[in-house]
Amino acid sequence: MRVTRRPRLCLAGVMAASALFATPAARAAEPTVGHLTDLVDPFIGTQNEGNTFPGAAVPFGMVQLSPDTGHSTGYDYSHRRIRGFSLVHLSGVGCRIGGDLPALPTTGDVTQTDYARYAAGFRHEDERASPGYYRVGLASGIGAELTATARTGVQRYTFPATDKANVLLNAAQSLHKPVASEVRILDDRTVRTKITGRGFCRNTPPYTVYTLTRFDRPFTAYGTWGGATVTPGARTGSDGAYLRFDTTRRRTVTATTALSYVDAHGAEVNLRAEGGRSFDAVRAAARRAWEERLGTVRVTGGDRTRRRTFYSSLYRSFLAPNVGSDADRRYRGWDQRVRRAQDFTYYQNWSLWDTYRTQCQLLALLAPREARDMAVSVVRVGEEGGWLPKWGYGTVETNIMTGDPVTPFLTTAYQQGLLAGHDGYEERAYRVLKRNADGVPPPGLPMAGREANAEYIAHGFAPYDKGRPQAKLGDSDYHQGGSVTLEYALSDAMLAQMARGLGHTGDAARYAARSRNYRNVFDPSTGFFRARDVSGAFTGPADPAHSVGFHEGTAWQYQWLVPQDLPGLIRLLGGDRAANDRLDAFFAYDRLLADPEGTARRVWVHGDPYAYYHADKYNPQNEPDLIAPYTYLSTGQPWKTTDVVHAALTLFTDAPTGVTGNDDLGTMSAWHVLSSIGLFPVQPGHGTWGLSTPVFDRVELVLDRRYWPSGGLTVTAPGTSAADRYVQTVRADGVPHARTYLTTGALRSLRTLVFTVGPRPSEWGTSPQSAPPALT
Repeated sequence: MRVTRRPRLCLAGVMAASALFATPAARAAEPTVGHLTDLVDPFIGTQNEGNTFPGAAVPFGMVQLSPDTGHSTGYDYSHRRIRGFSLVHLSGVGCRIGGDLPALPTTGDVTQTDYARYAAGFRHEDERASPGYYRVGLASGIGAELTATARTGVQRYTFPATDKANVLLNAAQSLHKPVASEVRILDDRTVRTKITGRGFCRNTPPYTVYTLTRFDRPFTAYGTWGGATVTPGARTGSDGAYLRFDTTRRRTVTATTALSYVDAHGAEVNLRAEGGRSFDAVRAAARRAWEERLGTVRVTGGDRTRRRTFYSSLYRSFLAPNVGSDADRRYRGWDQRVRRAQDFTYYQNWSLWDTYRTQCQLLALLAPREARDMAVSVVRVGEEGGWLPKWGYGTVETNIMTGDPVTPFLTTAYQQGLLAGHDGYEERAYRVLKRNADGVPPPGLPMAGREANAEYIAHGFAPYDKGRPQAKLGDSDYHQGGSVTLEYALSDAMLAQMARGLGHTGDAARYAARSRNYRNVFDPSTGFFRARDVSGAFTGPADPAHSVGFHEGTAWQYQWLVPQDLPGLIRLLGGDRAANDRLDAFFAYDRLLADPEGTARRVWVHGDPYAYYHADKYNPQNEPDLIAPYTYLSTGQPWKTTDVVHAALTLFTDAPTGVTGNDDLGTMSAWHVLSSIGLFPVQPGHGTWGLSTPVFDRVELVLDRRYWPSGGLTVTAPGTSAADRYVQTVRADGVPHARTYLTTGALRSLRTLVFTVGPRPSEWGTSPQSAPPALT
């Protein structure tokens, strides 16, 4: 091993930082008995493409202040150098975005402007994180601490004794592609930036963020840079600024940075509203906010590892969507006009293809006020921007992913009662959904919407046309015709239910008929769904494991994506026995019974989180399969749902690799939470909750009485374990419940749900009348 000698000043700083920041366990939070935040490990998912971040945020905060190590989405646990602590991260996304204004403390002269070169080394032994707080001792001898409010990030640096302590603010480098940046030093404490970037999975339209950073003490010197040229004493620059401090007596420097997507004034407003408090006060407030949020779920039973993974997933479920409006309620709409949110908080960042399956339902259950504002925000995007979004970041559409995910997202809000009684938002949501379902966005808008809608409506399927030029940036529905047909049909079914509830009976019948279009891509000769070309012929390999036209999956994965009409699908497959045989093969059920965890890790998962294709088995790492384990609830064998779900839950661990694939703004984490509780949204976009054995003896949900009149639900499964995991009976408020599901209507007034469990499957839920109903 080579030992590099450092100057004495830096060595002393390292020793000081280590003394201040070292912890016996690199990722352990401070032990405080009884605090749920102590069960959360923000490092879970930071390795092997979980793409989570360990930094500081409050629930749904605009700011997610976190270290960037060189990974495309921010932080990778296997890396050993930090390039900066930047303001914006999205938990679990699969493409570059954010990383705006990375700041890094240094000592000595400023000679490097590329953060890949001036990056500081660190060790995990000198690093720790908990909700709302992060700290690390850098190899440079500097200690860094991070905390946040909703719209500001606060950094506190502990320097060695030196008259050349610097903070670098790098406006021109980020995770995405920089377009333009401006830096202005306003006075001896304050720096303003304007940063425009673009990126994500494609070269999407640019967006702009505005920041205002205020330090708790005056600079002793400063300068800016453009490219590689550093200009001491300059107040303006294109790319970055350095601020110098004398820390020979006072060792700490604290900086508070406010963020706005509206304008420079918005950043000033946010700094006035949320800045001005000490670092420790902000940290304590962030911890309280997380304690309150996590306290909506109280679990009893299970070992500490299970509780840690559960609460860490619950934490990640509350990280997004993110506040988009400033403290004065202004926000920038998708028409790029500045607007004001009068009766709601405006939210942004919509990974809808992912979150419509799990996370939006969890938020409707546990955070209905915020979920209501999120739904209203999406409606506003549809009204003000001209069309509904598909995958929206900040103020722009990326058109990433395919299908029509916004429909089940908004119909979930409708079915959970979130839009009732609020300025006509039920009908307003319906109007923008109907326009989306019956048309295609005009060429002048960036949104792609249901790109293949004309063919789908005319012929009953979206064609697979891989050679078709893309009309708009992002992904094309024509390139994924098989899965797109299934996604459109699912959305039609959910919109039909909303139309019926609002009295639009003609529309309801029309959408219900279209929801059966899934049958048009079923190939009887193979017994699987299969893409069709523009002539209507089935296309691609007949082998379902090598099918074409299915987005991030194969025909094996997508065969179960008909939650609106599982009885109809089961008939296509040849009945319950044939469907169960197909399910057993899909889940490798015989091997699963003998070795649940081994099957999950060696049969289902193939190592690469992005290995979506050429597989004939369940892929628990990605969204198309999330509902699949619950299909057994409709085939008369509900105990197998528990077998599969409990095996999949073993993939969630308390290690940095402990998230199965990209977390996608809380999607996988929400699956973990809901499946652990034993309540899962088996018909996304509708109010149907499938039942399976909880993994905890007792779960207490604290619910908002304005949306859930019961005020709380207690789910118990005394003695639940790997050995005793099969449902024997279910009682809802003391009344025997033979069905494998609950409706939202029933759930609203329910106070207790009691599972009796045993070592062998029972007759519970096996009758045809017990299965979730078809919606078509």
